[in-house]
Amino acid sequence: MKKLLLALTITITTLSTLSAQNNPNPGYWQQHVNYEMDVKVDVKKFTYTGTQKLIYTNNSNDTLRSVYYHLYYNAFQPGSDMDALLNSIADPDSRMVETKNIRGRKVTESRISKLKPDEIGYLKVANLKQDGQTIVNHQTIGTLLEVELNEPLAPNNSTELTLNFTGQAPKMIRRSGRQSKEGIALSMAQWFPKMAEFDFEGWHTEQYLGREFHSVWGNYDVKITIDKNYTLGGTGTLINNNEIGHGYQDAGVDAPDHKKQKTLTWHFKADNVLDFTWAADDDYIHDTYEGPNGVKLHFLYKNNDKIKDNWTKLQPITAQLMEFFNENVGEYGYPQYSVIQGGDGGMEYSMCTLITGERNFKSLVGVTAHELAHNWFQQTLATNETKHEWMDEGFTTFISDLAVLKILPPADQEDTNPFASNYKSYYRLVEKNMHEPLSTHSDHYLTNRVYSTSAYSRGAIFLTQLSYIIGWDNMMATLKKYYEDYKYTHPTPNDFKRTAERVSGAVLDWYMIDWTLTNNTIDYAIQFVEEVQKDQTLVSLKRIGRSGMPLDILVTYDDGSMETYYIPYTSMHWNKPNPYVQYERTILDGWGWAQPEYKFIIPKSKSSIKSIMIDPSQFMADINQENNIYQK
Repeated sequence: MKKLLLALTITITTLSTLSAQNNPNPGYWQQHVNYEMDVKVDVKKFTYTGTQKLIYTNNSNDTLRSVYYHLYYNAFQPGSDMDALLNSIADPDSRMVETKNIRGRKVTESRISKLKPDEIGYLKVANLKQDGQTIVNHQTIGTLLEVELNEPLAPNNSTELTLNFTGQAPKMIRRSGRQSKEGIALSMAQWFPKMAEFDFEGWHTEQYLGREFHSVWGNYDVKITIDKNYTLGGTGTLINNNEIGHGYQDAGVDAPDHKKQKTLTWHFKADNVLDFTWAADDDYIHDTYEGPNGVKLHFLYKNNDKIKDNWTKLQPITAQLMEFFNENVGEYGYPQYSVIQGGDGGMEYSMCTLITGERNFKSLVGVTAHELAHNWFQQTLATNETKHEWMDEGFTTFISDLAVLKILPPADQEDTNPFASNYKSYYRLVEKNMHEPLSTHSDHYLTNRVYSTSAYSRGAIFLTQLSYIIGWDNMMATLKKYYEDYKYTHPTPNDFKRTAERVSGAVLDWYMIDWTLTNNTIDYAIQFVEEVQKDQTLVSLKRIGRSGMPLDILVTYDDGSMETYYIPYTSMHWNKPNPYVQYERTILDGWGWAQPEYKFIIPKSKSSIKSIMIDPSQFMADINQENNIYQK
């Protein structure tokens, strides 16, 4: 029966361009910030000093009397909130703890708690000013700097904020820091005093615990002075490549001679991005590759014979991945993208990713696909991933899995559901009664396992199951319309739901509520099948789970013929297109949530029916598949 999914073959087609709205919602606003930073790096001590000038524009209707900065590196200190969480959570991230065997019992200890003063991370600020006047009232609390403005910032006004900062890149614990396991000198993410986001919900000022972010849209002008032997890559466009002799392409002209210099200053600019990230090493190979629509792809990786071949083969694949995302979501909106060996796994940033590079080729492609896809669903569609992590991680998982399936199809395609691993992860959580609502704040899940399964797997199922509800073409059209209408803003779950409703015509509030705000599960069953009279067979169904769904039902007969029945869910007020066009479909009366049972008649004898199956696509996340099938 599983091979019946072939009837629902996923085909990727170029959908018509959908017109964009000038504003995603009436009255929508978002804050804006312009950064200018000049930074000097000591590569021997892994410390840096910098100056920051920031123009903050208040587009809200509120008068702001205070502002807040994130000082993320302060999390990498003994006694920090992130340190405390590692010591209290049941399943701490294995990269961030040490496991010891004490008297036959495994004990984990936070690696942060063991950091020495010259290994911790820190960010310290001084000389704060507003419009040239010293700011007296400010305090640092963990990873947050609270600043009371000298002059309140009225709506539709801007102010200039300046400060000096000193930082130390921590020993690599998570995502950012120095001397990673693969020997990358500096992976510099979330490394500077970064303005917190203020939006329609107010300030977002959580302590950093190692998971997600929510950031202000801004423009960056960044100068980084560092040892001349180091190569840098990251966010933005390098605008002085000729001066420093990197990316120099003009034929017939000698590259600059820096023999007498000890340092070089790299000057980057990036417009309309969420952050500024960079990595540096004195043994990077730097390759470039022409991507779609003139986008320059950069690849920075260690000069290591064991990985060179994989990183070379990765380059045309990355271009294909970008083209896939362009066609199926929308055009990539920046001039360059950099794939950089660094960090401790894979993490997305504006115009770049840091990934570990000592992987087999399939893994290297997989992590690149996932992190690249984030540049659509987080770095361009900047949902608040601290609160709606499933929209970022889940949507990214869905589209990157689809891209890899298209570009590197597996040799064995026996698994009928290409997203089966996501469903299995979710089912395991439900079986153990560990699942939590997707509305849980990303920092507040009880375990890392529940967080990751919720964000990645259940978030991806939101889309695959939506394709079951409204049809594959409608769901893919919704993705494109959502991207076009809400890119470079901060869309919410309701924005996506309303887009899907406009594209399809279905009412979907019930789905958004049940799948994201509750622990309700889906479980339909075939109770019994009986012949009530000649050539009339009664099928009795029951809704066991609390979530309602429309139902596709496939009937197979002894002679090999098939037909389908569709039971609308009355809360939708809409019927989806027939996903099995090769079979005759009968649309039955709707089934409402308040009715626990439903019966319908098949105008054939019971003896002629070989099997009856609820949801042959297996895209409906029914937690008990065994009661979905009747077989003679």
